[in-house]
Amino acid sequence: MTTNLHGPLARYAARLHGSVGDKHHVASPLGAWLLLALCGSAVPDAGGLADALGTDPATAARTAAALLDAPHPLAPAATAVWHRPDADTDALAAWRATLPRATETGPLPDQAGLDAWARRHSAGLLDRFPLTVSPHVVLALASAVATRISWADPFGLAPAAALGPDSPWAGRLTRVLRTPAYGHQAWISATPEAGDVAVHTAAAEPGGGNGDGAGLLVVSVAAAPGVAPADVLAAAYRVAADADADEPTGRRSLFDLPLGATPLWTLREETVRTHARDRREERHSAALPCWSARAEHDLTGPGLGFSALARVLAPLVGGIEVEARQAVVARYSRYGFEAAAVTGAFGVVSLPPEGLARTAELRFGHPYAVVAVATDRRGGGVGPWHGVPVFSGWVAEPDDVPGTEFADPPLA
Repeated sequence: MTTNLHGPLARYAARLHGSVGDKHHVASPLGAWLLLALCGSAVPDAGGLADALGTDPATAARTAAALLDAPHPLAPAATAVWHRPDADTDALAAWRATLPRATETGPLPDQAGLDAWARRHSAGLLDRFPLTVSPHVVLALASAVATRISWADPFGLAPAAALGPDSPWAGRLTRVLRTPAYGHQAWISATPEAGDVAVHTAAAEPGGGNGDGAGLLVVSVAAAPGVAPADVLAAAYRVAADADADEPTGRRSLFDLPLGATPLWTLREETVRTHARDRREERHSAALPCWSARAEHDLTGPGLGFSALARVLAPLVGGIEVEARQAVVARYSRYGFEAAAVTGAFGVVSLPPEGLARTAELRFGHPYAVVAVATDRRGGGVGPWHGVPVFSGWVAEPDDVPGTEFADPPLA
């Protein structure tokens, strides 16, 4: 099926990033959304989830299955639903039968097992599950999404002054990233949310995931100082929707903009030899910092859907409360991008009445927004992952270029 997830995920991202605020962070709205979507088939009427999902729950469940059963080679996702065997019910078993083929099911692991699952499905970038298991947990849901890519064309380096005299980072950093002569894309785009914005895209090295048409494009979007972070993130999601198009929506002609300097760009004009059809050639370059982020997010706030999850799952396992958290990490550098998110939700019950139990021991021996969006043109068509935003973040604390990256990469 063709996935039309960009709108629902952009809406969910606005809520998730809004709950975190404008501090430096990264998140995976997709990771949280997938957990909610798994529950779209849990009961005949899971309507309590529709507001958070941005679509009807049955459609969301089918969409999640399409993504999970045709994993993207550069941004693989995994899901799991575990339960305590003594809390199993016929209704819970019936729901498990509707889950995507790729979703892991079975008895609830102990904490070491949960942590091992997080490491395995985060490419080793996260070493622990975001929630701590206890005897009160009867049901656990988990999702993970991860990527570790090299740029098809690595960045060059530039002095931090390339960020411009208005940048608060220019005096703190030593070196920043400069777009190479070929390979990266940059442009100025008009957006209804944030006005004219500066856009840069870097693509994953082709063939790294044996995807035959599947790729990953990391899109950076900067607006004028003073534009609200929520508006910049909304603009970033809008731009990312067709960032791989030959002519992205909203792209501005440099000949329609005034010459001179702004906090976002400097535009100059010179006489050159050109083969451009109208003798007007447009050139773009970009300077941006390295950055990294690590965060944990409480997902039980208003509008994120996990309070509704308790009502949806109650018919399956009885009355429960839901705990939900996401752990996420990302790093953007001269040579590539890596990120991982593990999202967990626990169905928790109060302690049951006292009784007897027998146990047998058996012996057997300037601040800007970032969206990583998947591309999927496998088989000559548009695959289920095409246009799906995988990670997004608000970069407010950049990193200097590590000394280990000062040298140019060895020739192939």
